[in-house]
Amino acid sequence: MSDKYPVIVWGTGVVGKLVIRELLDHPVFELAAVLVHDPAKDGVDVGTLVGSHPTGLAATTDIDAALGTEGTVAYFGPTAQYALENIDNMSRALRSGHNIVSTAMTPWVYPQVCPPEMLADIKQACEDGQTSCFTTGIDPGFANDLFPMTLLGVGGRVDSVLVQELLDYQYYNGDFSMPMGLGAPMDQPAVLEIPEVLILAWGHTIPMIADAVGVKLDKIDTVYEKWATPTEIAYGAEPNTGIIEAGHCAAVRFEIRGGVGGKPKIVIEHVNRITNDTAPHWPRAQSVDNDAYRIEIKGSPNITQETVFRDERTGDGAIGGCLATGMRAINAIPAVIGAKPGFLTPLDLPLIAGQGTIRA
Repeated sequence: MSDKYPVIVWGTGVVGKLVIRELLDHPVFELAAVLVHDPAKDGVDVGTLVGSHPTGLAATTDIDAALGTEGTVAYFGPTAQYALENIDNMSRALRSGHNIVSTAMTPWVYPQVCPPEMLADIKQACEDGQTSCFTTGIDPGFANDLFPMTLLGVGGRVDSVLVQELLDYQYYNGDFSMPMGLGAPMDQPAVLEIPEVLILAWGHTIPMIADAVGVKLDKIDTVYEKWATPTEIAYGAEPNTGIIEAGHCAAVRFEIRGGVGGKPKIVIEHVNRITNDTAPHWPRAQSVDNDAYRIEIKGSPNITQETVFRDERTGDGAIGGCLATGMRAINAIPAVIGAKPGFLTPLDLPLIAGQGTIRA
């Protein structure tokens, strides 16, 4: 290995593949191993796997072989829907002496408010391996914590903070039907319609922000709305295309609201559409057609920040956001290596500027 930071990428879904492409010629980080779940990917050159040039490094399903390699594990496994599998995999890596940066277990973005049973195995694994575990992501993640907390640090008084995700999901290849209800019949309940599930999945940045600014929350509650398309909608691009039937859900809007003094003071709002024409009366980005993350702070001063990610090849906002998700985790590796063992949150880490991002 060179003097770069070695990285073991675990998971080659949307985020994992995007990150691997960046690491193939990165001046600071280097691919040490790539772990895959699908047997069809076993032994495939990782460059070929992500649509790039051959690298001589083969993907593997052999966990022991990959964890026998030096490096930080970048865990881009499945969502918290597969919590037991994730906990088992990540405990194994931590116990074997590998620090972890991850996007998978979104409740761990602020483990201080997680159920104890969701933390026990990881805490023990960190203690056994003297290792650290840092979870980030777009939502929850830096758009919900790093952005608003930075802006809160320049205010004199804050009356409310609204964090919005405004996205068109028409080219996103992940599963959005079961968790969100997109594409499903209107009377089919979505997993995230359950308030406790929505708060667990995407609401932990609210108590993080509250703790960071020193305010006590009265409660956290939710709002969930779905919008039915009056006409059939075709979405996606070959080979991942689909149809949303007329009368089915083509957009969702939900809020997770942290109350202070009986009023919602810290609010996370998502408006997720299939094509930009859906739900025209719901909030959308102001600087672009859609696909943006917006922070709106009311107080002294009033602050508005709108951030847009775009994939450099396709211009797609969701793909650009997924890459940013993964690279936030990768760029945190030097800070995670230098941090204390155990769970880490953005409150435990210094400013992460991104070593090696600007090149000659």
